[in-house]
Amino acid sequence: MPEKSAITTEDVAHLANLARIAMSDEELAVMATDLDTILANVARVSEVATDDVPATSHPIPLTNVMREDVVGRTLTQEQALAGAPASDEAKFLVPQILGEE
Repeated sequence: MPEKSAITTEDVAHLANLARIAMSDEELAVMATDLDTILANVARVSEVATDDVPATSHPIPLTNVMREDVVGRTLTQEQALAGAPASDEAKFLVPQILGEE
């Protein structure tokens, strides 16, 4: 005998109505099946997630790889502004976008 679904098409229709999402009967049936599968999988994970199993955010440990912060060769102000289409008072001049003065 098959298990009774935890999520019915009526449940999905109610949620879709609350969210103002129009769904066909076929979409409701597919969504009910998908949500029921998700709930079943969450239940399976909950069965093995006991207090002696530490919580993890990633299956393998992650470490940041940092390079040393070393000052290198940089452009002078004049060199940086040399390729700019417009500049004013040693700054890049860009078009106004917010309508402010």
